[in-house]
Amino acid sequence: MRSLRFPLILASQSPRRKELLQQIGYDFSVAVKPTNEQFPATMDPYKVPAYLAEQKAREFENERKNNLVLCADTIVLLNGNILNKPTSRLQATEMLASLSGQEHEVVTSICLAGPDGVISETDAAKVKFRKLKKSEIDFYIDQYKPFDKAGAYGIQEWIGMIGITRIEGSFYTIMGLPTHLVFQMLKPYVI
Repeated sequence: MRSLRFPLILASQSPRRKELLQQIGYDFSVAVKPTNEQFPATMDPYKVPAYLAEQKAREFENERKNNLVLCADTIVLLNGNILNKPTSRLQATEMLASLSGQEHEVVTSICLAGPDGVISETDAAKVKFRKLKKSEIDFYIDQYKPFDKAGAYGIQEWIGMIGITRIEGSFYTIMGLPTHLVFQMLKPYVI
């Protein structure tokens, strides 16, 4: 494990982010605080993940005096429209049907808040799905229940394995944590 000058807190319930942060070698705890995830309707979609990651970091104002707090947010963009986490099976089906045969973007921002201040970084990747059959979409939703994922899918899951034909950018950005950026952001704190 890489030792840091301050304890690291991952402010996310995502098992994927937790797994990726462990894999790049950091010891950390997990803490989540309720955050208002609303954003101005007129905001540039590419700025939304950074805005939301920074909102999450603000909830840890007291903790960041003696800790490093890592927050993240991911959105899926199709033709300039944000596909959030689906709230129902029908919505998940509609999202996956709209992504079928199309290229879309996944934008993930990370925010690191600590004693030295707050910094944010954003990374984007392009993803191309082949045309998906309704039976494939139904199977995926029934088996994987992707209701906690922006755009209703996880690239590392079955639908990504059988449906994604091309990616341009970081696989880990698409998973929800641009590990190359996290590594660079934490470098100044490594003991």
